[in-house]
Amino acid sequence: MVLNRGRLLGALFVALAALAAVVLAEVLRTVVFAVTVAYVLYPVRQWLVERGLSRRIACVTTTAVAFVAAVLLVVPLLYVLYRRRAELIEILGQIPDIVPISVGGFELVIETVPYVAAAEVWLRQVAIAIAAAAPRLVLELVVFTFLVYGLFYRPRAVGTAVFGVVPAEYHDIPTRLHERTRETLYSIYVLQAATAAGTFVLALALFALLGYDSPVLLAIIAGVLQFIPVVGPSVLVVSMAAGDLLVGETGRAVAVLALGLVVVSFVPDAVIRTQLADWAGRISPGLYFVGFVGGILTLGAVGLIVGPLVVSLLLEVIDMLSERDAPPDRLGEAGESTE
Repeated sequence: MVLNRGRLLGALFVALAALAAVVLAEVLRTVVFAVTVAYVLYPVRQWLVERGLSRRIACVTTTAVAFVAAVLLVVPLLYVLYRRRAELIEILGQIPDIVPISVGGFELVIETVPYVAAAEVWLRQVAIAIAAAAPRLVLELVVFTFLVYGLFYRPRAVGTAVFGVVPAEYHDIPTRLHERTRETLYSIYVLQAATAAGTFVLALALFALLGYDSPVLLAIIAGVLQFIPVVGPSVLVVSMAAGDLLVGETGRAVAVLALGLVVVSFVPDAVIRTQLADWAGRISPGLYFVGFVGGILTLGAVGLIVGPLVVSLLLEVIDMLSERDAPPDRLGEAGESTE
């Protein structure tokens, strides 16, 4: 009877979770974001409790940290797209109307006016959309804050429910999925955020040294691009070099390409990611990129988190299946097969 009750409650939980996803579809991305942030910052809450703070004060403090972190993740991008749109349009305006290209005696003339005009229109539309969505963003931030606080205040409720439904002999499955989730989210938030911050500092110094008009703006863009796997800020560096070539700044184009690819694109990955390697999720860059792109195309902004997380959990399940089917003396090798 206990097992039947557990199955009934488990089915009821799944049904209500699906219903909640439909009813709360408009704030689902905020809910997912809040859950993942709480997952990452829970050790901070525990550390505060262990240092003698009451549970309520520890929850309030950690929620404040989550609030500041969320603002720091969102504000730079909004700042670039709305407040500094005029500078972006000015940079686009420096591109010549006609770009001649000569290859093997053949000359091709490319008119850039339609593309530049389309880019300017897109920037203005994005700025207007951001301004119109400001009240909604504030409301979502309030929902995010209350939800994070609730998760910190009763952190074990979900775990207790899961272990109550799952038979004891299968408790290792949710435990391993929990550990994999924690590793992946640390990789997405802590590792990516630290690398983006380092990229911003290095890019700001380099772009200011090379004499660009808006080094802060360009450095913010480089930091944001660090969240895009594989490509990263290198696409910005190459675009800046191409732009300098188009306006006749050949020397600076060579300098930004040579130094930018090393200082802005390579050094943050080589130094910061190496130092924080213990927090990296066990997922290859290629699969991470697949999860990132698939998540963005399917779910929008929240896919940046959900996409790589789903791929990582899939790999963990494959690991468990491999361990079950492999001989005892090859369990270690099976665990490495999907890495």
